[in-house]
Amino acid sequence: MQVCQHHGRTNIEIATSADAFFRACLAADEAVRLGVPSSAPPNAAQQLAARLAQPKPMRRGSLSERFVKCGKPGCPCATDPKARHGPYYSLTRAVRGRTQSRLVSSVQADMVRSQIEAGHEFRERVDQYWKICEQWADEQVEGRSGDTAEAVEKGGSKRASKPTSAKRWKP
Repeated sequence: MQVCQHHGRTNIEIATSADAFFRACLAADEAVRLGVPSSAPPNAAQQLAARLAQPKPMRRGSLSERFVKCGKPGCPCATDPKARHGPYYSLTRAVRGRTQSRLVSSVQADMVRSQIEAGHEFRERVDQYWKICEQWADEQVEGRSGDTAEAVEKGGSKRASKPTSAKRWKP
């Protein structure tokens, strides 16, 4: 078992290689220098990170279903909305600030729909992960803060030197 001789801490990750152990000691040095409390990530953050790390097919965009008129004069679709041609499925998404659309078959539409839903769930999980990590960061900042409420209040500071304006102030 290796123990950091400099810090003598038991909460330093025990490394099997000297190189990894050295990096762990340097990270602990930096954390101590910055006054960051050594705390493990919240359990919820670890669970979300594990779920986010599992890749699966997903996509951004939307899927629309359309029924269209063909334009032929003798076709019933011109007068009867229920006789229109379709459904035609269109996948639409933004690429480099421009809208891009493509037609997909009805078989592909079911798959694309589930991929879009998986993309929505992924974004929701990422938002949850951000929220948990920001709460964790706030807890670290509040735990480190030795400032009192009076010291943090807005009030500015006194001027260090006299103004150098050419205008004279008259009482």
